Amino acid sequence: MALKSMTGFGEGSASTDGVCVRMELSSVNRKQLDVNISLPHNLVALDAQIQSRVRREFSRGRISGIVRVEMTNGSAGTVKIDANLAAQYVDGIRAVAKKLNLADDLGAGTIARLPGLVLVEQDKLDADHVAAVLDGAMDKALRGLAKMRAAEGRALATDLRERLARLEELKKDIKERSANVVKTHREKLFQRLEEAGLEDLAADERIVKEVALFADRCDISEELTRLKSHLAQARKLLRSTDPVGRTLDFLCQELFREINTVGSKANEVEITRQVVAFKAELERIREQVQNVE
Repeated sequence: MALKSMTGFGEGSASTDGVCVRMELSSVNRKQLDVNISLPHNLVALDAQIQSRVRREFSRGRISGIVRVEMTNGSAGTVKIDANLAAQYVDGIRAVAKKLNLADDLGAGTIARLPGLVLVEQDKLDADHVAAVLDGAMDKALRGLAKMRAAEGRALATDLRERLARLEELKKDIKERSANVVKTHREKLFQRLEEAGLEDLAADERIVKEVALFADRCDISEELTRLKSHLAQARKLLRSTDPVGRTLDFLCQELFREINTVGSKANEVEITRQVVAFKAELERIREQVQNVE
């Protein structure tokens, strides 16, 4: 079974030569493929490399991710303290404290929390060097994401097979009931006319014509044939190794169209009930298909 979901998560990390790269990927359903990866601002040049890899692996879904780069010593930057600004803060605060008769309790911890004093400057990273490490982290993240999407796909396939089997049963019931619709209508028509005192009805051309027109209006054989074909195609798609989400979505639309026609032609209460049940189950299938790659 090759059906794949568009929902999943994967993560991976790799490190070498003093650089550690961590990558997280998550995906949700979307009609097209949309890739959005957050990178450190000085490594945005690697976005094209990531986009290319992701697009080779997946065809649909909104895939979001984040890349974190650290030095192996735990630091990816240098701490800078603005001593001149700190001196201005201290002079200003002490002047106000003296004017208001407040205690001079300034300490290093208080000063460090003042805005703009402590800055962290990122070390300049070599994009080419990081790219090599990124490949390893991305391999693991993509494998994890693909594995989860495949597992979700297997669960979806199981559910869809069961629901398609239910549609087959409903179609079969509709076909069996439709075979007696004309006969039942003819018998009821003759009964009403006989109760009205009319005789020799079978030879009356008007009656024969009315029954023939009714039979033509409520004939759903073509719709049933197309329903059978669409359901067979849907089952076949569940075994495909290619992305089939869009095709399954199209088949759902066609199934809705055919069953709607059956409902409009139906002249029997039980057939109408079966049509309603068919449409309800088909709507559940359509909702599931929205998450199939």
